[in-house]
Amino acid sequence: MPKAKLRAATVGGSADDVETSFYEAMQMGDIDKLMACWADEDDIVCVHPGGSRLVGNPAIRAAFEALFANGTVNAKPEQVCKVESLTSAMHNVIERIAILTNEGAQEACVVATNVYQRTPQGWRMVAHHASPGSAAGVTTSPAGPQVLH
Repeated sequence: MPKAKLRAATVGGSADDVETSFYEAMQMGDIDKLMACWADEDDIVCVHPGGSRLVGNPAIRAAFEALFANGTVNAKPEQVCKVESLTSAMHNVIERIAILTNEGAQEACVVATNVYQRTPQGWRMVAHHASPGSAAGVTTSPAGPQVLH
């Protein structure tokens, strides 16, 4: 009998719930749970640090399957900055990633932006863009109005 496809709507009722499920799936190397977090849209986007833009479920799934072939990803989101509305949410996080090397355990930091939309099936991820970061974490803007030119 075919395995039932997980849906993000069963994960929970918010963008936060989908984000929690996404990072749990990476830590477990569970491709089905991870892909259940993504929207069923042709134009969803994922960019891994130093990687090219992946568009659509098949490309994103293949990239995570290749990543999981080398083991799980112990990424823990911290310092979450959120912009949320009734139908969309943007979370910018610092991902602390534990890496095992011949020299022992090391930590890498990645800055990631996760974008979610409320769909008829529930909240779903529509974009994950990760870039190399630093352990310093958050840099805040100086107080006062700013004008961009």
